[in-house]
Amino acid sequence: MSDSLVFDPKGGMPRLLEIMARLRDPETGCPWDIEQSWETIAPYTIEEAYEVADAIEREAWDELKGELGDLLLQVVYYTQMGTEEERFTFDEVANSISDKMVARHPHVFGDESRDKSAEQQTRDWEVVKAAERKAKGEERVLDGVAMGLPALLRAYKLQKRAARVGFDWDNADLVLDKIREEAEELAEAAKSGSHDAIEDEMGDMLFVLANLARHLGVDPEQALRRTNAKFTRRFNAIEDTLHVSGTSPAEATLDEMDALWNQIKAQEKSR
Repeated sequence: MSDSLVFDPKGGMPRLLEIMARLRDPETGCPWDIEQSWETIAPYTIEEAYEVADAIEREAWDELKGELGDLLLQVVYYTQMGTEEERFTFDEVANSISDKMVARHPHVFGDESRDKSAEQQTRDWEVVKAAERKAKGEERVLDGVAMGLPALLRAYKLQKRAARVGFDWDNADLVLDKIREEAEELAEAAKSGSHDAIEDEMGDMLFVLANLARHLGVDPEQALRRTNAKFTRRFNAIEDTLHVSGTSPAEATLDEMDALWNQIKAQEKSR
């Protein structure tokens, strides 16, 4: 039965679960898959999540199906290890998120009114999530903000959580004043030559920039991804232009590349 399911192109979720069980079989499975642990798989999970985000960012819809499959495989991997260690099964994981979604949407699955804005729904969610955190023994304001998040995203979430209890600037102008203060402190640290001081002040600068993004209603991770993509696009255009003229970035001067950058930037803005 296992073989017929493994090779069934329409086997769906049961097929994937069976494949993973076979890969992890200590007698007949794949040596690499058998050796993996929670810790070794975790970095792949983060990488796959970013590849999903990248495909969406590029609107590469043909690729997205495969990237989502790669991400789903991570969940299947963890649940197989959980099953082997008698911690939890795939069905228990699926039921857990299903229970959570039903509990968090009483306006869909219960008797609450659906006549509310997305903003009100977000506030309602926060109340429910706060109760869930309390039930898990997370009493402090910042409890539950995952340590494994990218640092910029975690900064954003920490500030957002603190703002709920009033620990926040009143407006973006005050955050800009703080940025100027942090810039001066960073400049002083740079003059000192102390790596530890520079790193500390650079962290403060990035932290307050994340706070400014929050005040302006911008996701700092998304903003930086957008700028990374813009930089890549423009630098590639510089490289292509130089290649046409028979040279390369390594051979060009900074002035030449800067001029091309400004030219490409102007062309993009004129479109």
